[in-house]
Amino acid sequence: MNALFKALNDPTRRAILEMLRERPCTAGEIADAFQFSKPTISHHLDLLRQADLVASEKQGQFVLYTLNMTVMDELLGWLLQFKS
Repeated sequence: MNALFKALNDPTRRAILEMLRERPCTAGEIADAFQFSKPTISHHLDLLRQADLVASEKQGQFVLYTLNMTVMDELLGWLLQFKS
């Protein structure tokens, strides 16, 4: 769970998740949406992958990223238990 909270702690990673909520994107499309270098975005994507928040799939010369809704659903369920 620590990797999950570490991944969600950064506003850039949260913005990437919002992008992926709309549709799957390639690493290049994600990088183009930010003012960071591609290696920096790659690092953010790697942390999101480690937390199982995103899945990646190689499609030809591109890597397509998708939001992993299973982990998001589990997180939401866990957080809702604290609501009184």
